[in-house]
Amino acid sequence: MPIIKSAQKRERQNIKRRTRLKPFKSKMLTFVKNIIKIVQEGDLEKAKKLIPTTYSAIDTAVKKNIIHKNTASRRKSLVQRAINSAQKKKKVSNDKPQTAQVEKDKKEVKEKKEDTKKDITDKQT
Repeated sequence: MPIIKSAQKRERQNIKRRTRLKPFKSKMLTFVKNIIKIVQEGDLEKAKKLIPTTYSAIDTAVKKNIIHKNTASRRKSLVQRAINSAQKKKKVSNDKPQTAQVEKDKKEVKEKKEDTKKDITDKQT
């Protein structure tokens, strides 16, 4: 407990401010945590719908000087990266070509290379 009167007042002010601003920070952290949890579960559509509210909560925290603007930018980036990486994983798993098709494509590419080599040697002679 502070002894000096100004320090006592400062402590009272800090307690009031902390209680007033805590819900905003809590809301922001909860949104970020929930959206990452949803992405890990694989529900990308639901996660995309939550992006605007999450960004809004982060921006509100910045506006009220609860977090720094660079921290806000980092949190937004974290959310977006999580969604983007989940989309890539989903796309890769859905777009996996069949092995037979891959082998066929490799043969075609190899034949084209051989044809171009023959054309080059024919032109040189």
